[in-house]
Amino acid sequence: MVATGDDALAFRPLAATDSDSSAAAPAVSSDVEIGASPRLASAGVRGMWALFLGLGLLMVGNGLNGAIIGVRSGTEGFSVVVTGVIMAGYFAGFLIAPTPVVRMIASVGHIRVFAGLASMASSAVLVHSVFVNPPVWVAMRFVFGFCFAGLYIVIESWLIELSTPINRGRTLAVYMIVSMTGLGLGQYLIAVADPSTFRLFVLSSVLVSLALVPITLAHTASAPEIRLPEPVSMRELWSVVPTGVTGSFSTGAATGVLLGLSAVYATAVGFSIERTALFLLAPTVGGVAMQWPVGKLSDRLRRRTVIFGVSVVAAGLCVLGIIVPSDHSSVLVIMFGIGGAMFPLYSLVVSYTLDWTAVEKTVGVSGTLVRINGTGALVGPLVTAPLMAWISPALFYWTVGVYFSVIIGFISYRILFREALPKERERPYVPFPARATSVAFKLVSVPKRVTKRVGKNVATRRHEHRSADDRFEGWSESKRSDGE
Repeated sequence: MVATGDDALAFRPLAATDSDSSAAAPAVSSDVEIGASPRLASAGVRGMWALFLGLGLLMVGNGLNGAIIGVRSGTEGFSVVVTGVIMAGYFAGFLIAPTPVVRMIASVGHIRVFAGLASMASSAVLVHSVFVNPPVWVAMRFVFGFCFAGLYIVIESWLIELSTPINRGRTLAVYMIVSMTGLGLGQYLIAVADPSTFRLFVLSSVLVSLALVPITLAHTASAPEIRLPEPVSMRELWSVVPTGVTGSFSTGAATGVLLGLSAVYATAVGFSIERTALFLLAPTVGGVAMQWPVGKLSDRLRRRTVIFGVSVVAAGLCVLGIIVPSDHSSVLVIMFGIGGAMFPLYSLVVSYTLDWTAVEKTVGVSGTLVRINGTGALVGPLVTAPLMAWISPALFYWTVGVYFSVIIGFISYRILFREALPKERERPYVPFPARATSVAFKLVSVPKRVTKRVGKNVATRRHEHRSADDRFEGWSESKRSDGE
């Protein structure tokens, strides 16, 4: 068989014929599959909006908690390196949570798990205000991240149960808007009180606790069954879509730095609390604002080309962040632009990976993709914080720019030496939330035309798209693993 393009063929049950592919580590995490269960249509809309209200409260509390810790770490005299470890604790907990959470759900049910995790997360926030020392804060950030991964799993599985195949794409879009808007609003709330006191910790804890009210009291359908799907190995994912692997890790690292160390940078360069709040809010506003323009562009042009272009814009904005004085008003515009490129970029990478993935492999691939992205989010702050401490706070922009540059370099190579996927085989753009679990992939709409094409054999696809594949004539089957 011959490899036909960019991220070489699609995953199929017996993937021997699909080229460039392969999936990641056994997605122990959020690679959960939702089984069918009875649906109460009349409760669908009411239950869904209750879930979105609860999600919004959770995200406001989450954003506020992260912002307080970033600012308070500096005022308490913690080094930037220590603060980086504290912030990375959240992503470590997020990575580990899915498998044990799925087991808990199977044992005691969705509502009990949600109530338990929300209560634990709320308590972890309060512990920060009682015991102000790095080891405790690292542990509490780990607990907080663990709880939030589990809370996302519960909410996402219920959204799947309450949605229909027709409105799942819209449900995913609303999920993205609510989660990112809540996160940004929570970060902005850093300005409503003095971060050196316990008041903001209490407010964050209250917001997380209040999320229990709409979700536990909502009249929703019976909870769906959750089970682990067939895993897709990292090696397989890399062999099919190396761009997806590279892009997911790099965007995860950039996101980890932006969400974990923005407040640290703002404190280090002497921003006021009000300016810090705006500095933290700007990227999330940009991310929400630019999702649809970027998505529309990727549905019109080759998706790989759009990924390249967005990465170039993001890297260029990071260079501006280094050059422009930190007290200049344009810094907020730069952060808006970085967020407006970075968050849609992850959605582009998700959509691009799904273009090369057969429907039956979507959940397994998604678990691997989420774990890769989460690993990048964990590594990003751990690498960047020491550089900011030892060299300059400006390394905040430098490292984010480097992560985007990795994508630029890799995509440039693929564009030069690998044919792109035919445009008609690309799926619609997916506005995917940056910190969602792989359960949310069940909300991805899959057009029938794409499903049929992915199922065809390589020879047929080469015949249909011969103009794109001419230079691959004569490749031997041993070349399948060359990738996209």
